[in-house]
Amino acid sequence: MLQTLITSRDPKGLHATGLFEAVYNKSKLDEARAQWLNERGGELQDGIAKLIAELSQSNHYANEEVRSNYTYPKEYKGPKPILDQVKAIAKIFDLDPSQARGFAKNLPVLPDDAEGWFAIPSVDALAKKHFPEVTDPAQKYCLAVQLVHADLSSTRLFYNYREGQITPAQLRVHARTAHALDLIAETQKGDILIVAAQLGMRHRGKSTRRAHEVFVANEFGLGSLAVGSIVRTHPQRLLRWDELDMDCSGDEFFLGGDGGFSLAPYFSFNDGEVRFGTVWVGGAYERFGSASGFLS
Repeated sequence: MLQTLITSRDPKGLHATGLFEAVYNKSKLDEARAQWLNERGGELQDGIAKLIAELSQSNHYANEEVRSNYTYPKEYKGPKPILDQVKAIAKIFDLDPSQARGFAKNLPVLPDDAEGWFAIPSVDALAKKHFPEVTDPAQKYCLAVQLVHADLSSTRLFYNYREGQITPAQLRVHARTAHALDLIAETQKGDILIVAAQLGMRHRGKSTRRAHEVFVANEFGLGSLAVGSIVRTHPQRLLRWDELDMDCSGDEFFLGGDGGFSLAPYFSFNDGEVRFGTVWVGGAYERFGSASGFLS
């Protein structure tokens, strides 16, 4: 589950600031050196921030990272204007954009590490519009993913390695992501949700389970529905083989047998077509990075 953000006033924060105070007092600064340190406060803050980021990360699966120089296609210029995205999602899936438009006009401050705002359809809205007879949440999600796949295949070359396997028995939303989307839906009641996100660069070269280990407190993985919808509204994000592709670390896929839900979906581009498949959660590949969202 997503964690509460700790500040310097909380017990754990007080302990850490006490450590800084202890080191400062042992540094034996005279008045001149203390002043020079204060004058370089920006560098001090940057150094402390870097050290905190390094030392506060889990060491679990630390060996599941590889060096990656892959980036987004040069044609991809970042997220489109959010109102344009809302309009596109509404048209593609026949949804009501009114409430999302209202939210888009007064967006909160973009969270740190997010690349921008992205519009995605609500699972419940898709279900109500396209398969109202379905009541099971897991089935709704799988049908919504299938709907996105069908739309992608109607607009560009698309290959699904898991055709016929997008079922509740094999695909499910990660608990952390489900919780985050529930929180977002509490403040955004409409058919379309607006989510702060990054599309893989932040976690390039990491396995999906390593990405989960280093998520910050307000971060969560994006699933197949969200990533597929973003690919639909931002076709320039997936254009060629020599680019950074996206793991959907917000979903889990069942391998079968004793493997459990040990795979994660991905979207990639190869041989002129967008592809959807799955990869082992412990696999680290230089061409892939987990897409993730952030709560405000």
